[in-house]
Amino acid sequence: MKLNALLAAGLFAGVASTATAGQSVYTATLDGSSESSPNSSTGTGTAIVTIDSDQLTMRVQESFSNLAAGVTASHIHCCTSAPDTGTAGVATTTPTFTDFPSGVMSGTYDHTFDMTQASSYNSAFITANGSVNGAFQALVAGLNAGTAYANIHSTDFPMGEIRGFLHAAPIPEPETYAMLLAGLGLIGAIARRRNRA
Repeated sequence: MKLNALLAAGLFAGVASTATAGQSVYTATLDGSSESSPNSSTGTGTAIVTIDSDQLTMRVQESFSNLAAGVTASHIHCCTSAPDTGTAGVATTTPTFTDFPSGVMSGTYDHTFDMTQASSYNSAFITANGSVNGAFQALVAGLNAGTAYANIHSTDFPMGEIRGFLHAAPIPEPETYAMLLAGLGLIGAIARRRNRA
């Protein structure tokens, strides 16, 4: 019984966190073949960008491994002229994200930026969009349109070793939650039977 309650509480907490009002989540898979000039890097990575339009924040989570050389920079570029192709200038903090691991070939990163602060952007991106608010709106529009990408640069690939275009993460269908609940109920029933035996 206690296991069932804990599992249900965990599920509902997970549902609540994915359904937070005002949040949009974007994801990308990073690799060398996605660079503007594709390269043979064996490096791979993932990026998750969460925009909170109520709090005006942007959380950036990245993980990467097997780069050919040490990291020199990471940031988000925006906005290309067409989705999933081309290059664009750096939209976020330059020369790299705040506290991003440097000189390593594998690592993780998790930082939340206050998007009301000019320091969260490349100054050229603010100028191009008229204001900090204009820069925020342009970045969100680029994320929604698939014209913004995450990029990790290294000493061997100064123009970018691995990158990936960011796209809105799919929202689970209600049927998915129903199946999860049914599965948790089954796990709870099995646990109760084992406890009785």
